Amino acid sequence: MAEALGLHTVGDLLHHYPRRYAERGELTALAELPLDEHVTVVAQVADARLHTYNGSRGRGQRLEVTITDGSGRLQLVFFGKGVHKPHKELLPGTRAMFAGKVSLFNRKLQLAHPAYELLRGDGDEAVDSWAGALIPIYPATTKLESWKIAKAVDAVLPRAHDAVDPLPLALREDRGLTDLPDALHKIHRPRVKADVADARERLKWDEAFVLQVALARRRHADTQLPAVPRRPVPGGILDAFDARLPFTLTDGQRAVSKEIFDDLATDHPMHRLLQGEVGSGKTMVALRAMLAVVDAGGQAAMLAPTEVLAQQHHRSITEMMGDLAQGGMLGGAHHATKVVLLTGSMGAAARRQALLDLVTGDAGIVVGTHALIEDKVKFHDLGLVVVDEQHRFGVEQRDALRGKGKQPPHLLVMTATPIPRTVAMTVFGDLETSVLDQLPAGRSPIATHVVPSRDKPHFLARAWERVREEVEGGHQAYVVCPRIGDDEDDTGAGGKSAARKARSAEETAQDAGADADGKRPPLAVTEVAEQLAEGPLAGLRVEVLHGRMHPDDKDAVMRRFAAGETDVLVATTVIEVGVNVPNATAMVIMDADRFGVSQLHQLRGRVGRGSAPGLCLLVTDMPEATPARQRLAAVAATLDGFELSRVDLEQRREGDVLGQAQSGVRSSLRMLTVIEDEEVIAAARAEATAVVAADPDLERHPELRTALDALLDAEREQYLEKG
Repeated sequence: MAEALGLHTVGDLLHHYPRRYAERGELTALAELPLDEHVTVVAQVADARLHTYNGSRGRGQRLEVTITDGSGRLQLVFFGKGVHKPHKELLPGTRAMFAGKVSLFNRKLQLAHPAYELLRGDGDEAVDSWAGALIPIYPATTKLESWKIAKAVDAVLPRAHDAVDPLPLALREDRGLTDLPDALHKIHRPRVKADVADARERLKWDEAFVLQVALARRRHADTQLPAVPRRPVPGGILDAFDARLPFTLTDGQRAVSKEIFDDLATDHPMHRLLQGEVGSGKTMVALRAMLAVVDAGGQAAMLAPTEVLAQQHHRSITEMMGDLAQGGMLGGAHHATKVVLLTGSMGAAARRQALLDLVTGDAGIVVGTHALIEDKVKFHDLGLVVVDEQHRFGVEQRDALRGKGKQPPHLLVMTATPIPRTVAMTVFGDLETSVLDQLPAGRSPIATHVVPSRDKPHFLARAWERVREEVEGGHQAYVVCPRIGDDEDDTGAGGKSAARKARSAEETAQDAGADADGKRPPLAVTEVAEQLAEGPLAGLRVEVLHGRMHPDDKDAVMRRFAAGETDVLVATTVIEVGVNVPNATAMVIMDADRFGVSQLHQLRGRVGRGSAPGLCLLVTDMPEATPARQRLAAVAATLDGFELSRVDLEQRREGDVLGQAQSGVRSSLRMLTVIEDEEVIAAARAEATAVVAADPDLERHPELRTALDALLDAEREQYLEKG
């Protein structure tokens, strides 16, 4: 059990809940079995035939059994010596549970050599062990069938009365929840369907409440930390900056800025998540917060996940600030400060100067990659850390940067992948959340269409014509591919390790899909660029951008594209975040089904940044009825990132979301579904906050402490500690 399902204790087994329940009278829908998945079905034998065949090793026997559930039929096959027992036992009319992996043979679904357990209706031991009318079907594996798990649960279920109940009695009574031993009995051995509903409601509360208590304790601990209040000074650099803005801030930007300024003025560290639509002006809000901190005598650091992004942020901040970013230089404004860039690939002299500007305090703002976290980097007085794109950034890295201040700095985390409120409360429950949901004036709508290249090749030809039309109209275009090129393993001059290190976040997206499922490998930037330049886009200026290029080359390519010297940029997802070229109006995403929903939404946000409308074409080979096509259709149907993040979550299940946020530890949620259980999560958060406010160390709630220790083993506790 430990090996197959990660179950190590009696508690683990009791919390391994049935996935569903088969009823004695009802059978599973055989018509809807998923291919390549391990399934457990309850069905009746319709007929059984033994065939003899001549194989390479002489004569052999094959038993074919057809089972039915009323809705459909499924073939079972047994070979060789394995035919004797089922031939005797699986007679027409017999009912049994069958478990195996669904495969395809001669265009029909089948189970080869399934494990089975007969269901005899005569008070037989097997039927007794699945007492009552509901047969629990457990999440199982090839080595461990559902009925073996059921028998193991029977062995430990009597110990459920020892289970420590983490929910305070008052809360249980207020909410009318059953106690934990009762809930465990009902979930594993329900007599009627109402038992299952009772148990679920109770067990969802456990998960939501214990997790929210963990997060509430962190929020509480954070409020106990000291921080230097940073209040903007009237007549300082922020006022000078605001006075020059060529546009007015949106109401949303004003409201969010006020929340941030209020937090910065307190004497404990701000921990705020700023989420907003692609292009909603998050960078502007973050920059104003950084300027407020500089006015208050502190320094601000902005962390970006890639060098390309750090350079982009540095460039756009210095452009927005103009002479306010030329502190100590000729022509610098009266209130100016220095804005320095710090990345791993900088030359030694530039790096030395940047480090010096930080330690003396001449540089009020620094933008960089995780090079900022190295031990050598010292700050004069770090007051605010802004982290761009949370999901690309490790907790340890943020923690190390926080340690750079004399006292913990304030923290602002920006994410451009909108997260549904419930997920934010569950995953980032220790961060206060601000949302920017209106786009600044002057942003144009983006039309998105799916291009089914296999079903309708002429659609793809038309896509390239559209790109040409945009370029002829004086605009530019992106073409995005999931892979860099076929020389993927070519280590080049840098040797193997350098090549491996260079594999960045942009490439992990592609590797997952590459060839594992027998499809052709994903399209590559280098090959596609060549084909386009010689074929449908001949005569246009086509350039390539990907993560394995030298940083200077990447920067040069981006500069040429931004200056309008390149018509079409063929790139990997390295352009996913922060790239800002208002003249780019079209984007073609090749093999779009290989990208996640939020990634497609991110990529699409790179066009339509100017006054001309944007166009995004999602090219795919996938047939119409597949989940991949449904995903693409959802992206094409809405520009609302929050709506898409819900779609994404429903498709991926939140295990991934929480697993990712909890350092890859298996999701602790077994019963709770983040999207559907919004009310439970919100209510649990309120209850947890009240409990922790009254009793931060949980001295009056020893059972709750025990449950917390179980949820947060040392590794996860430390992970939560670090934020």
